[in-house]
Amino acid sequence: MHGELTDFGEFVEASLPGLLRYGHALTGNPHDAADLVQTVLEKIGSRWTHVQRKTGDPLAYIRRSMANAHISRWRRVRRESLVADVPETRLVTPADPFEHEPLWQALRALPPRQRAVIVLRYYEGLSEAEIADSLGISTGTVKSQASKAVASLRTKLSSSDEPGGREP
Repeated sequence: MHGELTDFGEFVEASLPGLLRYGHALTGNPHDAADLVQTVLEKIGSRWTHVQRKTGDPLAYIRRSMANAHISRWRRVRRESLVADVPETRLVTPADPFEHEPLWQALRALPPRQRAVIVLRYYEGLSEAEIADSLGISTGTVKSQASKAVASLRTKLSSSDEPGGREP
């Protein structure tokens, strides 16, 4: 049992920076990213041997789990905000250095699945097949989600360009 725990610890140590980057791109901020990564790794840690044996690619499994957890959380929060009309109270959090970057704002505005596809494709450099495997969707869905996301990003970014600015 101790060997399995060491393997999981080594896996986490090696994978954590990439998982945090992926989580940041999914959630839009580093704090939610850290929470998402922690939540998913806590669930996976207790089943590490099973995950390694059954999935063949634990990193893809964890990415899929992160995307699914983020989409579920997004749906739950969205549903709660539609039902509850509670004044928003915000804690003071450090500013995200990318908060006002047009590309980051446009990426954050994408639906969660489209954002996951774009992040895995262009940020993590995965192929369409690897993305499909990571998210548990078909390659065709990856292609259509990527196409919609890129079109949406182009529209948002071209509308934010100054008149006479360069073409995307």
